[in-house]
Amino acid sequence: MPTKSPVRSRKAQIEQKATALFRTRGFAGTSMRELATELGMEAGSLYSHIRSKEELLHRICFELAELFFAGFSAATQEAGRPVSFQLRLAIESHVRVLTRDVAASAVFLHEWRHLSEPARTEFLALREQYEAGFRRLVQQGTATGELTTPDPAFATLTLLASLNWLPTWYRPDGTLTPDEIGHRLAEQLLRGLAAKEQPSN
Repeated sequence: MPTKSPVRSRKAQIEQKATALFRTRGFAGTSMRELATELGMEAGSLYSHIRSKEELLHRICFELAELFFAGFSAATQEAGRPVSFQLRLAIESHVRVLTRDVAASAVFLHEWRHLSEPARTEFLALREQYEAGFRRLVQQGTATGELTTPDPAFATLTLLASLNWLPTWYRPDGTLTPDEIGHRLAEQLLRGLAAKEQPSN
C-alpha cells in the first residue's frame, strides 16, 4: 500500500518556501509562478498539492494561532498560581511560539490582512480573544494588588507590541536561546507592572 508521507513532505516544502517568500516579498508580491520556480516545479504542478496561494496563508496564520492559544492555556490552567506568575508563563510561551519559526511569525503578524472573508473575520476574532486573555490577567493582577497600571488595556497592548517586535531582530544563531529571551523579556515587562510598596508615613 503506497504511503502518503511523500505528499505530506512536498506540501511541507511548499509551505516552507511560501512562508519565506511571503515574509520577504509579501503575500501580494508573491505569485504562484514565483513559488513554483523557487521549488523547481511547473506552476501547474503546485495545484496538485494546494488549491491556492491563500490556502497557504490561511494555514500559516491559523496554525500559529492554535499554538499561541495552547501556550496561553497551559500558562493559565492552574488558577491557584499567582496572576503575575501566570502572566510570566504566558509571556515566555508567546516568545517560544514566535521564535519557533520566525518567518511564519512575521507572516502571521503582518500578512493576515490578505485573508479573504470569512477567514479574515475569524482571524481577527481569535486575535481579540487572545489579547483579551492577556488583558484579563493584567486586570486580575491589578485587582489583587500584584500588578499596578492605570490602564490594563493600554498595558496589555504595550506588552504584546513589545513581544511581537521580536521576529524583526531575533536570530536563531544568536547568543540567547528562546527560553533565555523569554525570561529576560518577562523580567523586564513585569518589572514595569510590578506593584510598588508605598512609602510609610
